[in-house]
Amino acid sequence: MEEANQNQSSEIIISPETDALVEQEMADQTADLKQETKALIEAIKKRAQSEIQTAQDLTREGYLNAVRRAREAIEQTQLIDPDRIEQSVQLIQQEAQKNWQSIMDEIHRLGDRLSEAAKAAWNALTQPKSSDS
Repeated sequence: MEEANQNQSSEIIISPETDALVEQEMADQTADLKQETKALIEAIKKRAQSEIQTAQDLTREGYLNAVRRAREAIEQTQLIDPDRIEQSVQLIQQEAQKNWQSIMDEIHRLGDRLSEAAKAAWNALTQPKSSDS
């Protein structure tokens, strides 16, 4: 039964959700076709998750670097009291955290929307044709 949940050629682990969906929607298809379809769905999911993680990492790293550079530039000019600079940096970091959470929420919503779009596309592809005659 383990072989039914794993693509032997590329070792992609099939989630129970994907397995159930394909088994239900493609009940009359061959085992090979089902397995390849499961592997395709899992590869799409893995790619989407990877893209989201990369976007998250780049966005957060870039933002933190910008805040760090701004703080260093201000500290070098010595125009403002260092204690006030530190207080301002803390406020900026708090605001950055709020913004970061907002970005993360938006990315998760986008991921959910992509998942729903994939399901809708899948349903459109697997829906039996209605005969009008």
